[in-house]
Amino acid sequence: MYKEYKQLNLPEIDREVLAFWDKERIFEKSIAERDVENSYVFYEGPPSANGMPGIHHVMARTIKDIFCRYHTMKGQRVERKGGWDTHGLPIELSVEKELGITKDDIGKTISVDDYNRKCRETVMMYKDRWDDITRKIGYWVDLDNPYITYENDYIESVWWLLQQLYNKNLMYKGYTIQPYSPAAGTGLSSHELNQPNAYREISDTSAVAMFKIVGSDNEYFLAWTTTPWTLPSNTAVALGKDITYLKVRSFNRYTGTPMVVILAKDRFSHYFSEQNPDLKPEDVKPGNKPMPYIEIVAEMKGSELEGIEYEQLLPYVKPDGPAFKALLGDFVSTEDGTGIVHIAPTFGADDFRIAKQYGIVPLMVKDEAGNPMPLVDKRGRFVAEVTDFAGRYVKDYGQVEERPVDVDIVIKLKEEDKLFGSEKYVHSYPHCWRTDRPVLYYPLDSWFIKASSMKERMFELNQTINWKPAATGEGRFGKWLENLQDWNLSRSRYWGIPLPIWRSKDGVQEKCIGSIQELQEEISKANAVLGKTQEVPKDLHRPYIDEIVLVAENGEALYRELDLIDVWFDSGSMPYAQWHYPFENQDKFRFRYPADFIAEGVDQTRGWFYTLHAIAVMVFDSVAFKNVVSNGLVLDKNGQKMSKRLGNAADPFETVAKYGADATRWYMISNAQVWDNLRFDLAGIEETQRKLFGTLYNTYSFFTLYANIDDFRHMEADIPMWKRPEIDRWILSALHSLVNEVDADYANYESTNATRKIMQFVDENLSNWYVRLCRRRFWKGEYTDDKISAYQTLYECLVTLAKLMAPVAPFFAEWLYRNLNGVTRHEPHQSVHLTLIEESSSDLIDKQLEQKMEYAQRISSLVLSLRKKEKIRVRQPLQKVFLPVLDEKFIELVDGVKALIESEVNVKDSGIPDRRFWFAQKTHQAQLQNPRQTPRATHEGGPGNHRPAQPGRDQCHRKIK
Repeated sequence: MYKEYKQLNLPEIDREVLAFWDKERIFEKSIAERDVENSYVFYEGPPSANGMPGIHHVMARTIKDIFCRYHTMKGQRVERKGGWDTHGLPIELSVEKELGITKDDIGKTISVDDYNRKCRETVMMYKDRWDDITRKIGYWVDLDNPYITYENDYIESVWWLLQQLYNKNLMYKGYTIQPYSPAAGTGLSSHELNQPNAYREISDTSAVAMFKIVGSDNEYFLAWTTTPWTLPSNTAVALGKDITYLKVRSFNRYTGTPMVVILAKDRFSHYFSEQNPDLKPEDVKPGNKPMPYIEIVAEMKGSELEGIEYEQLLPYVKPDGPAFKALLGDFVSTEDGTGIVHIAPTFGADDFRIAKQYGIVPLMVKDEAGNPMPLVDKRGRFVAEVTDFAGRYVKDYGQVEERPVDVDIVIKLKEEDKLFGSEKYVHSYPHCWRTDRPVLYYPLDSWFIKASSMKERMFELNQTINWKPAATGEGRFGKWLENLQDWNLSRSRYWGIPLPIWRSKDGVQEKCIGSIQELQEEISKANAVLGKTQEVPKDLHRPYIDEIVLVAENGEALYRELDLIDVWFDSGSMPYAQWHYPFENQDKFRFRYPADFIAEGVDQTRGWFYTLHAIAVMVFDSVAFKNVVSNGLVLDKNGQKMSKRLGNAADPFETVAKYGADATRWYMISNAQVWDNLRFDLAGIEETQRKLFGTLYNTYSFFTLYANIDDFRHMEADIPMWKRPEIDRWILSALHSLVNEVDADYANYESTNATRKIMQFVDENLSNWYVRLCRRRFWKGEYTDDKISAYQTLYECLVTLAKLMAPVAPFFAEWLYRNLNGVTRHEPHQSVHLTLIEESSSDLIDKQLEQKMEYAQRISSLVLSLRKKEKIRVRQPLQKVFLPVLDEKFIELVDGVKALIESEVNVKDSGIPDRRFWFAQKTHQAQLQNPRQTPRATHEGGPGNHRPAQPGRDQCHRKIK
């Protein structure tokens, strides 16, 4: 007997199926039953378990699960090794918040050892919750043997990869201006700075400062800046060699003092209005609008102004070398500002480069250890030497203050007759992707990977990768590779993989260690030379690894570079480090590299996707993955980013508990193309639950009701196709066409298209047409070949649909398959996920029959729509239906479904036998090929009750009720 149910309960189905999977170890069997020689390789991007999973993680993990399940059902062995990202800012910031400390406190109020121990305890804080949601959404991945990035084996593989780059001369150390996050206390790589939403529109106080030329009474360079906090660090101004500049005589709008200012001719009209030779100081009033001027004194090229010296603007710290000169820079433009750029070498890459080119020194002070540092510390505060603003934050880092320091600097300039003008300026400014706080460009002594030297090869190999969507690979990722910069590898932090480089104090001698065995050998050498008793630490993290001293070939002591490795290098190393390659599992690695498939959110385009690709190309001259799906963001129903603060974030646990995993998964995949942003709406899940799963549940219930009465258990021989009614042959043809199309969509990573085609088949073909038209065949008492044919046909449809749905809706598909196959034993499989999605039978596909039935469906639908529009009830018979047609083929096909159409729409004569009622439209599309044309109908008889114009489940399955 087939099991019958009172109602559909998807959450209960989830629980029942999960228990079955666990008891029978179906996931393990789905791997063990497939040949390792026929593997499909998937890489799991490691999430961080120190935060709770969100609804967007359900989306990302569903996409991964779909194609792994699909390829399993195509006979391939799909191992899925889970992983955890255990280093990086999220962990550190969480620990610092919990302990109430900052980076400055580490090594002072808390030891590095205690800090890192706390980080280790924190990394798996929510692992149980991650494991729970992973199981509940049906994401099959090996959670028992995951790779973990803090383990020594993983670290050793990362060291080996770095040594390969080092040996290829792809690593160097350099003192440069780099993006730096004071809120996080760390530098950022260029790909981190290009994460989504890293650049944000902010309103800053801008200033046009006046730099007084040495030896003049009142001549000034005008330089515009949106970062007045950098003005105390100014040591030069830059002009364009071929830009034309003007000297303009006027009065200072704030103090009324006479002035002659220099600015670009192309920017003149932005700052000055009409000429007035009789101008008086009182005629120039404060304000941001262009002001009048007395006269233009001179015109010259920027090259003529090179080398002119000016007085220090804000003399808090004196330079230790040449400074305060006009330079020529190729980056100067007249698109905005004054055509003159103020140069602070400690806070801008162009500033640093041009100052170095001219021998202009930066303004520096000494830190507590006697090392040089800029006038702003690494927490984003002015140093004590900047007396008027000491301790003030230069950007918004959450401090409470009367007004920003930029405003106070502008006020100071105004009072000292050094301000030409100031106004609010809205512009795009970089923010830290983890803390949401502003980034500074800051001088850092960092290790770099020469990624730019390999960008052509990276671009070339990227052309071989199948990106979904293609536009991401060609556009966002491809353009990124074309303009690739060197990778800022090192991080001045505490919890992460230590940089395996030891150097002499003068930086001349150095060694890069690539394995624990090599480290042991080097320690033994050092012990012999230095008389130490060092051992390889059991934990390769700081502070233990910091204590190891090695020796150069000349016997000079080598000390480890204290920096850590960029956490993105950790995750990009997972194809190798997950297997502890090359120290173990070399054969296993060869079978599992590169990946056939990876998937993550679009924000990983310049994150994990890039680091995987960069390491693979630079170390192995290979791609790391062949196919990648980059999914869009999950927004709220109004298109806003989900946020706990805004109260619009959907809880994945509550959603799955209420609606079931399958309804949630199916809605997320079918609602929009997965690479587009999804507007997540619980009402959409309810609709999916009702329209798809409710319809299939009703169809199953209809089948079981009569199959149990007739004791149909699929024991009879299959009724030959030639003996089956045309409607059976039609639905089977449509079914096998569906198999072809859905199979092709899955194979091409087009899951949205696959789900939509399944939904259309279930609703339009199976439920609202086949079952409804055939219901009397199931009701009638005789157990004839016709009835057996109906049972066999509907059974095949349901079982096949279970297989096609299984990658997206694994729970319901399992439930449906086991309820059917568990009775008939028609297939030897214990689970739908152990079956195969086989190629369809071409013998069963009859496209002409499908076309003919489609015409019947569409004509019937159009006529019923006309009835509704004209308020003619279906029980009121129509005399004739007139159809515009294009060719004889159409007439021939509609002739074959004439009786069916007449029955559906209650028309006495369709007019098909009498060609007088047909007319050809040679210049227009036929009605069924152009929805704007409609059939015409005439009617007779009186009013009467009518059925709905669009027959639905209630009609199809009213016998169930």
